[in-house]
Amino acid sequence: MADIELLPLGAGQDVGRSCIVVRVNDKYLMLDCGMHLGHKDARRFPDFSLLSFNGRMTEMISAVIITHFHLDHCAALPYFTEAWGYQGPVYMTHPTKAIMPIMLEDFQKIMTGRPGDKLWYSRADIVRCMQKAVGIDLNQAVEIAPGINLKALYAGHVLGAAMMHLQVDGTSILYTGDYNTTPDRHLGAAHLERLRPDLLVSEATYATTLRDSKKSRERGFMGEVVQCIQRGGKVLIPVFAVGRAQELMILVEEAWQRMGLVGKVPIFFSGHMAARANGLYRSMVNWASEAVRSTGARHQAFAFDHISAWEPEMASYPGPCVLFATPGMLNGGVSLEVFKLWAPDPNNHVVLPGYQAAGTIGGKLQSGQAQELKIGQATVHVRCKVSYLSFSAHADAKGILQLVSAYEPKSVMLVHGDKAGMDFMAGRVHRMFGIPCTFPPNGNWVTVPIQPSPIPVQVQLGPQWMPDHWQPPQRLNKKQQQKDRRQRRQQQQQIDSGAMQVDGGDALGPEDLPVPINSIPISGVVVAKRSTRGGMAAPPFVLLHSQPMIITYERHEGSEEHMS
Repeated sequence: MADIELLPLGAGQDVGRSCIVVRVNDKYLMLDCGMHLGHKDARRFPDFSLLSFNGRMTEMISAVIITHFHLDHCAALPYFTEAWGYQGPVYMTHPTKAIMPIMLEDFQKIMTGRPGDKLWYSRADIVRCMQKAVGIDLNQAVEIAPGINLKALYAGHVLGAAMMHLQVDGTSILYTGDYNTTPDRHLGAAHLERLRPDLLVSEATYATTLRDSKKSRERGFMGEVVQCIQRGGKVLIPVFAVGRAQELMILVEEAWQRMGLVGKVPIFFSGHMAARANGLYRSMVNWASEAVRSTGARHQAFAFDHISAWEPEMASYPGPCVLFATPGMLNGGVSLEVFKLWAPDPNNHVVLPGYQAAGTIGGKLQSGQAQELKIGQATVHVRCKVSYLSFSAHADAKGILQLVSAYEPKSVMLVHGDKAGMDFMAGRVHRMFGIPCTFPPNGNWVTVPIQPSPIPVQVQLGPQWMPDHWQPPQRLNKKQQQKDRRQRRQQQQQIDSGAMQVDGGDALGPEDLPVPINSIPISGVVVAKRSTRGGMAAPPFVLLHSQPMIITYERHEGSEEHMS
């Protein structure tokens, strides 16, 4: 088994332009090919010149793999294929293949209509790029090149998002892209399985955050919206047209029906792209959550009968209303134009429901320091209320640790997060699971040494080497399996309930905590459970992985069963 070499061209100690090049035995793969929403110059795209392939991109790279359709994971692809000449296959799930061109065309229109923005690629480039796309199903093992196999695993996050499991000449890599370990109204939770890959490459967007419950966030969100409506104001909710938009529209539409506001306070959604995306969501309802797939909800899924299309003249609508507008970071399009009109009115409210990249208008608003904004040639006075309520479909710190615990990798690499957060999470992973964890910056090759798996060996030992009470491990019967599952559920409940304390005050670090301690200090959060014997008890998953051990044996009496 060969070592794994990786080169982050994007998302290395940063959020945006996800693009990781993997090399195993001189076989190259590119994982995602996204852009950075916070830049308008060449920094918007990955620096493909670092590959040093002298124009031989197709010859050197076996395949490009796209995890989902968000622009920070796919929007550099037409630039890479048409400007840099890559003509090989691009693998993605079928929903991603259907929705991605819609996202790219919308982004291209924004580039075309914004003065000073360079036009990096045309609509024709997008069409030629998508001709290279190859759709794959979930859990379908595909040989994408000699010695390279790919399987897509459900990731939650957005419709069609997948974690990609790669096997290259016997070396196993799991690349998560973006994922969510918590189910929501329209998507299920990420698939967790004990794959034991040689390397897990995981996002770490919220590496130092532990979010409160979904119900609590939904109550807080609807409380802010209703308060603004009651004072006669307008609510602007910047969203990306596909993903969180559908989640929040389901939430608001259901609330409007319960409160009798249908027909009294209008809800709008901007963008022809949204209507197309909703149609695709309806056609791919099998990828949605179990609640959406149920017989009763299936025919109504993503119909949004009480949400109307937005027209530019509605910006001067005289009464209260709610507008879902794209893009989600206020870096152009309808959301920015409406923001400039509504921001000076203190009765209005801007609710930011997702991640806001540094350098965007949304990022400046989230920081709380943007009372006056220079947008183009205009100065915008921000007198409206601004709230940031995280409905992001990324795993939080607990979710990242759950993923590592479930997949049991031999090594971890963190991407798609800020340096301080990944440094913190890398320390937690190493201390909890005893495995190496790295988070390289962009433009730096990193080598992950691969240790060969234990080889089962038949050994004859004399009786003096074997304790009298020793018995080989036995297969659990059905009753024992049920007991084992019950114990695991109880352990998880301890993590989710008694072991959780959420503190909205100042962030706590390890130096603030009593000792002895074996816990997960998160920004504003400590996950631990006090022991009755003094000190702090480790969460169950710490105990399970504090001393990793591999026991291998074979049965030979006509049986082919192996356990490890």
